[in-house]
Amino acid sequence: MKHLFLFTALSVGALNMLGQSSKPTPVKVENLPVHALRSINNSAFTSGEKSTYRIHYGVVDAGIASISVEEGNKKFAGRDTYHIVGEGHSSGSFDWFFKVRDKYESYVDKQGIFPYQFKRNCDEGGYLIMQDYFFFQHKRAFKNRKNEGYLAPAFVQDMMSAAFYARTMDFTNTKQGDIITIETLVDDEIYRLKMRYVGKETVSVDAGTFKCLRFAPVVQKGRIFKDPNDLAVWVTDDAHHLPIMAQAKIKVGSIKMELQQFQGVDIWGVKIK
Repeated sequence: MKHLFLFTALSVGALNMLGQSSKPTPVKVENLPVHALRSINNSAFTSGEKSTYRIHYGVVDAGIASISVEEGNKKFAGRDTYHIVGEGHSSGSFDWFFKVRDKYESYVDKQGIFPYQFKRNCDEGGYLIMQDYFFFQHKRAFKNRKNEGYLAPAFVQDMMSAAFYARTMDFTNTKQGDIITIETLVDDEIYRLKMRYVGKETVSVDAGTFKCLRFAPVVQKGRIFKDPNDLAVWVTDDAHHLPIMAQAKIKVGSIKMELQQFQGVDIWGVKIK
């Protein structure tokens, strides 16, 4: 099942960085105390951004994924939101024997870059995944689609919003080997997603040539990866930290995602082919 999840994760620009997890504690959300909501600086993205990626499975073009940022039509706690949508589908010959139709949606607080609502509707080779989470960030809790309440870490992320929150971070003084941790809700469990900074590299993809920062997600031993270095992601070395490429070597082959085109974001130092 983690094989399927990896394809899905790459298809929306997020990586399977799963490390140690914990089951959240059941709770009556209504009885919890209220906490203040945070505000952070965000010069990484705004509404109108859209990026499209090509997915390779070995030498085969396996699919297309897109991620868009729109103005949210919902307010939570009186605060404005972004509506972030990630969609991925298999294509070509790959679509004949393993059809993927995935959609992710996250309503993210504009000021604090944390989620209020997350939806996942996926069909991966006939395996259906449907999830709905409602986050009560002011009470540090969430509810699932069954209306069951659970405690959560402060400003916990979802599978979509985690990548966008990471993009807002300042990596100016980050040193090789430094690890960044983001607590994220995935499949009813709280994971401490960890990314290790590897260094700077120049990467060429369909969309052009980019100066990038390379990260290697820290994964738990015994998962589908043979080696901790078999999973890597490259983001632009500027204020936007736009994902440019991701690749993973797994026991049954390799998967690669590369940026095909983008709009609504002004990347520094790009050379268009």
